[in-house]
Amino acid sequence: MSSGGGGARLNVVPTVTVLAVIKARLIGATKGHQLLKKKSDALTMQFRSILKKIVQTKEQMGETMRASAFALTEAKYSAGENIKHVVFENVDQAVLKVRTKQDNVAGVKLPRFEQFSEPGEGKNDLTGLARGGQQIQLCRGAFVKSVELLVELASLQTSFLTLDEAIKTTNRRVNALENVVKPKLENTIQYIKGELDELEREEFFRLKKVQGNKKKQLQRQLAEAAAAVAVAVAAEAGKSAADGANHVADPYRFGGQQEAEEDGDIMF
Repeated sequence: MSSGGGGARLNVVPTVTVLAVIKARLIGATKGHQLLKKKSDALTMQFRSILKKIVQTKEQMGETMRASAFALTEAKYSAGENIKHVVFENVDQAVLKVRTKQDNVAGVKLPRFEQFSEPGEGKNDLTGLARGGQQIQLCRGAFVKSVELLVELASLQTSFLTLDEAIKTTNRRVNALENVVKPKLENTIQYIKGELDELEREEFFRLKKVQGNKKKQLQRQLAEAAAAVAVAVAAEAGKSAADGANHVADPYRFGGQQEAEEDGDIMF
């Protein structure tokens, strides 16, 4: 990475191929930023919904636990203080159990706890058969409801913490793409475009210079050819003038020679 040209940019060779690659990376970064932004919004909505459910569940939990404690007091009053030992003796395995599932929210897996009961009649149904049975069953129902709310609250709080961490991670990625990756790619594209424009101007100037040199060379060759033609014409004109002057100076030279040749023919 290097700085200059308006901000941080990638250290690349300014070519057309690299420009196409950087543009493709910018398109991918823009799409990724949009998708992560939508994901962050969806997670934030789910986060607020879970927070609202947590508040409501905690309010219900307070009321349910208060009712369960009051039901336990009534059961102890009806069946006696030894009811706790009787219940412990009749319990050999858990009737209420919890299993784990997963919910997928915008690609984030949220753990969800679900309470269920084993089918069949347990020994607890016969507890308090001697006395206080009704109050014991009411107390049991109140605490079963408390356990259900506890499981729901645990599921909501676990999902709350998981969503909180996922939202922080997603927001960090969104900020990195928005404030670091995209500006760096944009600065790189501007740098490559500027360098390519500069190279194009240099190439245009070079071609113009070459064309000017060729034009000058052609003009020089034409001038030299014209000068050579002028010299040749002048030489020919000088020769013609010299021949004309010789003919004027001895007009009978060629005529006397011709007569002598004719007399020789006659003598022969």
